[in-house]
This record gives sequence, structure tokens and C-alpha cells, in this order.
Amino acid sequence: MTKPGARSARKSWSLALASVLALSVGGTALAAGPQTAQPGPRNTGQDLIAGKSGWQYFIRGDSAPLLRGWSHPGLPPGWTVHDGVLSKQGPVDDLESTQKYRDFELELEWKIGKAGNSGIFYRATHEYDQIYWTGPEYQLLDDANTEDGKSRLTAAGSVYAMYPAPKGVIRPYGHWNEARIIVRGRHVEYFANGRRIVSYYLDSPDWKKRDAASKFKAYPGYGLQPVGRVGLQGNHPGSIEIRDMRLRVLP
Repeated sequence: MTKPGARSARKSWSLALASVLALSVGGTALAAGPQTAQPGPRNTGQDLIAGKSGWQYFIRGDSAPLLRGWSHPGLPPGWTVHDGVLSKQGPVDDLESTQKYRDFELELEWKIGKAGNSGIFYRATHEYDQIYWTGPEYQLLDDANTEDGKSRLTAAGSVYAMYPAPKGVIRPYGHWNEARIIVRGRHVEYFANGRRIVSYYLDSPDWKKRDAASKFKAYPGYGLQPVGRVGLQGNHPGSIEIRDMRLRVLP
């Protein structure tokens, strides 16, 4: 279990599953254990500073060099960075990456406050006014104290309003969680605390069916851009802390 305040250079990323998690994704059952991928090696010292081994680090010290506001050129008011932790306390502008990505692996740790609501977006564009009308979301949430937490379809770890996440994987508010997203072509996988929790295909018949039954049907092309920005949701209530956020582009 990850302890608050631990840093990537001081912790082990060994992921071992004690049991097999079965979940339904796109009408098929998945066994989470055998398919659980291992995170890439963590670097320290000059490798961490230089971003070697293909990893791009979004947060360094007291800055977030690879992030900017959705509608601000720099880090928007309300977001702060201190000692490698990016945080906000209430509704603020969403964040987006300064670069666009196609296929990638993204890792970060997150800690939500009581009744907090946030998320991670990917392949997002400025086609519409809000980032969540184009980029699918990895939901970051305090399930126990929010309305969205009552449904697995909108609970923590879900592909928000599209694919449900299993119960009992995400730690409660006030605790650090590990999130990992792998996007390769149309295939997307979510991991939480070392376990694969969601796997789906963008633009598949199942995706189209779910999209048509969701609020996203009002926004044609939702989730279907082949290239876009990674983002963090800020315009919802509550606090969120992010650390050890890094990405590597996949061939």
C-alpha cells in the first residue's frame, strides 16, 4: 500500500495479484490477473531530471512544465505545485498537456478530498467548449460521499458514463491511489493500484451503443479523435492532489 508522502524514487512498483478479478467489458468477461501489465522502470537522479528512458515528467519540484490551463496559457489560479505535488482545493480551470499524444502509457498517483470529483482525460481537443465533450475520462472520485459514487458507471475508475469500474479497488478519500492508462490505437486499458479494471475499444459497436445512450450523444465524435491532449479536471468541487505524473509515447 502506498504511503502518503512517498516518492517514486523510494517505492517499489512490484505488482502482484492475490486473486483474479472478473469484470464485464463490452459484453465480454475479462480476467484482470493474467493481463495485468507492469509499470515501466522508475528513474532517479539525472535520469529523472532529464526525462530519459522515454518518460516525460509533468510535475517537477514546484512546477508543472508540461501542463497548462484549458483556457489559460500557464498554470491557472487555484492550482499549486509544491514539492512534486500538484493540487487544487475547489472549482478551477481544467488542465491540459502542452503536447498532443496518439498512443501512450500514462501513470500518476492521486488523492481525492472528501466529496471530491476530478478526472483524467486523453485524446481531448478544443472542438467543443469543455474538455470532457471530446476526451474520454478516467474518473477520480470520492465514491462514499458523492452522487456519482452510487453507480459503478460513474464511480472512481470508470470510463465516465461509458464503462463501469469494479468495486473495492480504489482506496477511499484521503489515501493515495495509483492510476495507469494505456492507449494504443482504438484499444484503451485502465489500471488502478496494480489491477486492470477496464478494457475497451473506441469506435467499436459496443462503444457506439453506449455513446448513443449517454449524454455524449449530443457531441458527435466524442472520444474518437486519433490524437489529442491529456487533461486533468479542475472545474468540479473538492480537492485533488496529483504526483508522479509521467507519460511515455508508445511506438
